Amino acid sequence: MSKIKWGILGCGRIAGKFADDLKLIEDAELWAAGSRSMEKAVTFAEKHGFRHAYGSYEALVSDPEVDVIYIASPHAQHHEHTLLCIDHGKPVLCEKAFAINGTQAREMIDRARSSGVFLMEALWSRFLPHYQETMRMIREGKLGKVGSVLANFGFIPEAPVPDRLFNPALGGGTLLDIGIYNVFFAISVLGRPDEVVAHMTPASTGIDQQCAVNLLYRNGAIAQLFSSFEANLPIEAEISGPQGRIRLTTRFYEPTARIEWYPGRVDTRTEIPISSQPGWGYHYQARHVQECLRQGLKESPMWSHADTLLLMETMDRIRQSAGISYPADQQAV
Repeated sequence: MSKIKWGILGCGRIAGKFADDLKLIEDAELWAAGSRSMEKAVTFAEKHGFRHAYGSYEALVSDPEVDVIYIASPHAQHHEHTLLCIDHGKPVLCEKAFAINGTQAREMIDRARSSGVFLMEALWSRFLPHYQETMRMIREGKLGKVGSVLANFGFIPEAPVPDRLFNPALGGGTLLDIGIYNVFFAISVLGRPDEVVAHMTPASTGIDQQCAVNLLYRNGAIAQLFSSFEANLPIEAEISGPQGRIRLTTRFYEPTARIEWYPGRVDTRTEIPISSQPGWGYHYQARHVQECLRQGLKESPMWSHADTLLLMETMDRIRQSAGISYPADQQAV
């Protein structure tokens, strides 16, 4: 492959940011955009510089020139669209949340493995420089034994409110949309929780308008996570141990976050310098996918199938504890 030709399935806001970042990768080519609407596909392709536009997802995955497909449809459709791509032999980078539940996630991964097709969840935060630096500090023992992780993510949706945020059929609610970042961050640091306790405030549609989560560990560590569509919260995260504290500032999951290091009390703050690149931040994971494809890998060594399954399993445990359910859960039984 002199250049890797990308297709994008779904032409929404995140897809646009991803497309913009592909332009920052020298050996990436914006090849095709696919939507259920030809008009939308053409508009998106012209705006972002794709060579082809398709008015159906089947047409996109049938293009023999497409090397890899980024799935940017609503997460309730990820299962269907990932299987469509895999069945046509197309490597997949699937946006988070990877699926509605662990049952869907396992089927997607099993299908990719049996078909010999690359598949990775687009958990972009995993590839960002400030995340890499944070995990390096933890591995090097800067904090000592990590005892706590705190993470908050909340905002009040502005009108017109997207239907996907509150529609159970689309996997609505805070947990799958934004709470997933809190959970990802906590298990990245602490691993699989031994106990999960969660509570939610239901919206009128039954999904979680707010969700409070405690992840408990036999070694005494605790993660406290909160997500909300009722308040504009400070979107920050903290990791603490006996030797210090790391604070990731506003929008802790994005490349704009800063790392504050507190080796002692509150007045000991030092900001850790981070070298970042221009763009939205999606190009880090896209470059990694291209490296995997060029090496002939079928899964990422940095964000593996096992990592995705642990995240989905933990989300399922949270939903069970909090009483959050979706129509897709019944279909999986």
